[in-house]
Amino acid sequence: MAIKSFRPVTPSLRYLSVYPSRQLTRKKPEKRLVKRKTKTGGRNSYGRVTSRGIGGGHKQKVRTVDFKRKRRGEEAEVIAIEYDPTRTAHLALLQYKDGEKGYIVAPKGLEVGKKVYSGETAAPEAGNALPLKKIPAGHVIHNIELQPGRGGQMVRTAGSSAVLMSRDGGFAQIRLPSNEIRLVNEECYATVGQIGNEENVNIQIGKAGRSRHLGRRPLTRAVAKNPIDHPMGGGEGRTSGGGHPVTPWGVVTKGKKTRKRRKYSDRFILVRRNGKPMK
Repeated sequence: MAIKSFRPVTPSLRYLSVYPSRQLTRKKPEKRLVKRKTKTGGRNSYGRVTSRGIGGGHKQKVRTVDFKRKRRGEEAEVIAIEYDPTRTAHLALLQYKDGEKGYIVAPKGLEVGKKVYSGETAAPEAGNALPLKKIPAGHVIHNIELQPGRGGQMVRTAGSSAVLMSRDGGFAQIRLPSNEIRLVNEECYATVGQIGNEENVNIQIGKAGRSRHLGRRPLTRAVAKNPIDHPMGGGEGRTSGGGHPVTPWGVVTKGKKTRKRRKYSDRFILVRRNGKPMK
């Protein structure tokens, strides 16, 4: 479904674009599956700002999503496709035969009335959750577990998907959206299909007020500050800092590797995201 734009009858509508809600079938969430989201404003327990640019925003309720697909071997019906304010992907509301309901991340093509299944005997169709050892090679998957029974942790954002390349020695080779190739235990569960709402990347905020609704406060550019306020501030006329980009406390922000040199999960990475093999 195409992104909706507006006639620029006001300055705020000139660049604004939204995702049309026609695909969504329900506006209010399931009461038993939501909880209040507490906001910190970027402050820690002492009231000190530890993360700048956070504050305000519209009230949000967190939906409890079933990333584990706990009810194995049971069929469920999709009764609604809903919006989630805390994530980019849409959610599908499932109802089981005994009346229990649960949320899952909605894959592309899943519609109201369709049936989904989880377990080793499930068919490799969109919305069904299976262990990696039961999914044919070449299938597109998402919501992938890193450890059996822990619940899906990888590939959960709108429009993303991974590819199951092959299996060998109890592990499955998976190409992630970053082009990293990684080994995952074949007992881990994953959901078949690509996550929906893939047009989300094309949405433009369009105006400052919309960022404030999302809880994002404005940040001043470093080069626009004075030397006493930032290492990159000051200079006669307009300058771009003259040095490597750093934080207000002098820590390098671009190009510095933040991953630990020796990490347990390195053994499971075959090809890094830059295309080079893992040493």
